[in-house]
Amino acid sequence: MEGDIVVSNSRNAMNCPDNSCFWPKASDGFVYVPYTISSEYSMYTKRLEECFILTFTMFYNQKYKISKQESHSTHSCWSNIGKYKGVQQVSLSKGGCVYKATAQHELIHALGFYHEQSRPDRNSYVRINWQYIPADQVSNFYKQDINTLGMPYDYTSIMHYGRDAFSNTTGKFTIVPIPDETVEIGQRIAMSPRDIQKINKLYGCNVCNTLLEETNGSFASQNYPNSYQSNSDCLFQVNHPNSKVLLEFDAFALQSSVGCVSDYIKVYDGSTKSSPVLLDRSCGNVVPPPLLASGSAVLLQFVSDSSITATGFKASYSTVQCGGILTAVSLTISSFDVEYSEDCSMTISISEMDLRLPPCTATHCGSEPIPSFTSSGNAAVVQFHSDGSDVGTGFSAKYKFGT
Repeated sequence: MEGDIVVSNSRNAMNCPDNSCFWPKASDGFVYVPYTISSEYSMYTKRLEECFILTFTMFYNQKYKISKQESHSTHSCWSNIGKYKGVQQVSLSKGGCVYKATAQHELIHALGFYHEQSRPDRNSYVRINWQYIPADQVSNFYKQDINTLGMPYDYTSIMHYGRDAFSNTTGKFTIVPIPDETVEIGQRIAMSPRDIQKINKLYGCNVCNTLLEETNGSFASQNYPNSYQSNSDCLFQVNHPNSKVLLEFDAFALQSSVGCVSDYIKVYDGSTKSSPVLLDRSCGNVVPPPLLASGSAVLLQFVSDSSITATGFKASYSTVQCGGILTAVSLTISSFDVEYSEDCSMTISISEMDLRLPPCTATHCGSEPIPSFTSSGNAAVVQFHSDGSDVGTGFSAKYKFGT
């Protein structure tokens, strides 16, 4: 069924009242999924990475286990849904299934999940073009009685069909996202953050993983501004379908180590850890610079070890205009407190970045409110100068571009 699901019974592992179709949780709070690998696989194939929060463990004497077997079919990838009985097989043909993403896809079936587009609410998110589906394949596109776990629909799920799945006409799509037909579906790179959320929610695993889909907002490490937890590995995905994402750090304090091998953040220019790195491992107390993604998604990974902790980080995100001509900079000084003197020896100066204009259009000191400033061009300079005597709290400013 649905191309890679073995129909072994009538139950749906995600609607399983007695939990018999779930892998059991051990007394230490982990879910251990025992497995064996067929001897027909090469050593290289056996080392396929399995990136799951649940723990896959080599089989010893467990009653239930997964057996990863080589199929003699040229392209045969399939699995049961959830824990079935005794030894259940996951097929990964060497002819086309021995890939990290495919292994993840089939093992997620074995954990209890159907395909994403089989959700009962899928018609609100995708349109099925039945005219391009062969008559003997129509059943692959039926909706299933799936428990959605209260989670939003995930176009980026590794469990989602591609646009042309089972199509009988070249160039014609069987699945089209709605209302935005350009949304990507059917990725086979790695589990999406929401895939990980769903697995952990189904099995009651307390793992930090956050998806942020508002136009703008903020997020922080666990317990901020108090010390974050040890042994954390948290993901924060910012995703906005129509704009580039701007990420800015408001506070930053992580355990410092050479090469940031202990605690660190790492930011990816996309929605998965397979995306290009936007900011490599960063730690210590130096606030990272603002980060502008090349597209509509950013993934931040926060990792801590078992030793020293700190207050962590707080970050804000927003979307930026993609395209157009930027013609002006508007600057607002939201707070201002520096030493006052008649000659303003401790000052803030706001300048046009234009050699044809005077270097300083405004100079201020003291604590009087500073009026908003708008440049005539697409750049401006703010210069802050202090002398060797009294100090104040300084200043805080916000800027934005106009068109």
